[in-house]
Amino acid sequence: MTKTGPLKGRRVLVVEDQYLLATDVCELLVEAGAEVLGPVPDSYSACRLIDEERPDNAVVDIDLGEGPTYEVASRLAERRVPFLFATGYGCSSIPEEFGATPCLEKPFKGAELVEAVRGLR
Repeated sequence: MTKTGPLKGRRVLVVEDQYLLATDVCELLVEAGAEVLGPVPDSYSACRLIDEERPDNAVVDIDLGEGPTYEVASRLAERRVPFLFATGYGCSSIPEEFGATPCLEKPFKGAELVEAVRGLR
């Protein structure tokens, strides 16, 4: 079956430690035509996947169980992979270093997620 949708042809990494939310995000992205990498629940696994698979985009939670971390965001920025934050902390908590990075505050709607990923360049 050929995938169609606004994200057709994109490989999107999902970094989220909450299983149900990760599953929902993955389903939304697949329905929009994306190939999903992950989901991965921790920084170590995410960084390995970034190095091995070279995603086109990523959706990154900053709290992966042990408080805020920007290790994944830094790795994506080094590799010039466009990404967005999906966080329950609020977008105002993002450090200035990532101030230009798109951010969705949880909870968000599926259409918001797809449109945000679609806008990544």
